[in-house]
Amino acid sequence: MGHHGWQGNPPETEDEARRRIVEAATACLDRAGLAKTSLSDVAAEAGVTRQTVYRYFPGLKDILRAVALAGVEEFAGRMERHLAAFGTAAEAAVESVVFAVRTLPGEPHMGLLLQAGEADFFTDGVISPLAFSYGARILRNLPVDWAAAGIATDEELRGLAEVLMRLFLSFLQYPSTPPLTDDELRALVRRWIGPALRG
Repeated sequence: MGHHGWQGNPPETEDEARRRIVEAATACLDRAGLAKTSLSDVAAEAGVTRQTVYRYFPGLKDILRAVALAGVEEFAGRMERHLAAFGTAAEAAVESVVFAVRTLPGEPHMGLLLQAGEADFFTDGVISPLAFSYGARILRNLPVDWAAAGIATDEELRGLAEVLMRLFLSFLQYPSTPPLTDDELRALVRRWIGPALRG
């Protein structure tokens, strides 16, 4: 492919090149943090020039987006494991909101978009059809009798995922004043979402 550098091991495909740049950015961010990571740092970590990085990403914010998206699968797995402890549809729905509101801002990679002032991109990602499908997959995998809660189809489960994701996004972007404790947030969501999930 005519790549220079790459620490003597050029990628075989464009996708591999992008993945390796994202991995290099992740390493830089983990080591130095967002404020001290530049595009030059990422290029040096990957063993390429800045120009090579620009071939795959227009700028650092685009790399941050890719790093954040790479963290989605791992986050979804942790959320699913957490929610597996809740056996009813209402409990699982309530806890999904509490988990997301409390966990996402501290996520080392997904939270980067909020830290970098990319809240619009973060929002677009959370309320995308792909995100709703992820959410529905998490809910579907839980030990919950969704049919007993009145959710009979995949489309309805996806609709529930959309409502829950829009809800936690609202709490993330527009926190209550004063801030709600976990129990207060739990009680609020349970009061208004719970009745819809009792069949």
